[in-house]
Amino acid sequence: MKDKLKKYRISIIFAIAGAIGGFLYWRFVGCLSGTCPIKSVWYWTTLWGTAAGYLVGDMIREFLEKREKKRNERTV
Repeated sequence: MKDKLKKYRISIIFAIAGAIGGFLYWRFVGCLSGTCPIKSVWYWTTLWGTAAGYLVGDMIREFLEKREKKRNERTV
């Protein structure tokens, strides 16, 4: 379990940041009339922010893993 948390920590950090960003977006920008399906309710913007943050974090994690793998291949 600790290995998976260590491997995916960047994705988890970005997911948490995305959730906070989604909530703040709802709080300060959101839709006041209630006709916007995503922006009118706090949990939808938080969920979308979490998903977007996780996806960005996962792309960064994969990029860093590939870079580390290349670096290790050059030193061997």
